[in-house]
Amino acid sequence: MMQEQQPQSTEKRGWWSLRLWSVAGISIALLSACFIVSCVVTYHFTYGETGKRLSELHSYHSSLTCFSEGTKVPAWGCCPASWKSFGSSCYFISSEEKVWTKSEQNCVEMGAHLLVFNTEAEQNFIVQQLNESFSYFLGLSDPQGNNNWQWIDKTSYEKNVRFWHLGKPNHSAEQCASVVFWKPTGWGWNDVICETRRNSICEMNKIYL
Repeated sequence: MMQEQQPQSTEKRGWWSLRLWSVAGISIALLSACFIVSCVVTYHFTYGETGKRLSELHSYHSSLTCFSEGTKVPAWGCCPASWKSFGSSCYFISSEEKVWTKSEQNCVEMGAHLLVFNTEAEQNFIVQQLNESFSYFLGLSDPQGNNNWQWIDKTSYEKNVRFWHLGKPNHSAEQCASVVFWKPTGWGWNDVICETRRNSICEMNKIYL
């Protein structure tokens, strides 16, 4: 009787083996499908966001200049032609003198905002591009004149870098900030009246391809 049951046992083991391989195959196929869908969705959203920004900037700028970011992925960082590139940002230095609100509006119309300094290295780079005979509005203001300074992009003033000239800010009527060169100390920030007309610096995030 034992000999009669042996073929049935062998057949049963073969059936289970086939079933396990089938389940494994289906699982691998499902995982592969999920991975492919994930890649497609990720690429779609990444491309879509970049495409949206490119489309928006095209209405302000006729061409972009792209720079190799080395081994980074994505590998190319792009700025509008004639803008300066540093870190993850693009900068435009305007020689057209405007009041602070008009300066910010001018930046917004180019898809940017008035400059927000985040590091000493960033300030050192920017001031090398400036004319010592002029002062330039920053994206920093004290709307109520109560020494509650605010960056235009909501960056924390308290936690961010500060490069005020000695003794500044010092006047409640001077509610906007500019970067200006004074001898012998060099470049630093000064509080100024917002309605005075000055040059300005615009900043936007790079586009990565």
